[in-house]
Amino acid sequence: MKNKSVGGLVFSTDQGRMCPGCGKPVAECACAAPERPAGDGIVRVSRETKGRKGKGVTLVTGVPLDEKELKALAKSLKAKCGTGGTVKDGVIEIQGDQRDLLVPLLEAKGWTVRRSGG
Repeated sequence: MKNKSVGGLVFSTDQGRMCPGCGKPVAECACAAPERPAGDGIVRVSRETKGRKGKGVTLVTGVPLDEKELKALAKSLKAKCGTGGTVKDGVIEIQGDQRDLLVPLLEAKGWTVRRSGG
């Protein structure tokens, strides 16, 4: 027989998936929330093709926002550029080379923006 102190509730039909650490629903879990390290206050805009079969994407790193605000910013930037994109590990990825368009948009938000890379 399994020891209950080792395991715990994994799924509840009432609340869905449960966090094994704190026992709360995964949407409300605070124990596994990864904290992003504090940056140097500079938002960097770069272009990268590595691992994308030659297709270029524009990366926006160092934005001092939490995950929810970062997704909202990414959505507005994608709309301004007219392209797709995503947010991965605190980095906004916008499809295509959009550096010339993104730098003034981010500077208008009041951040120090630098183009990095080639």
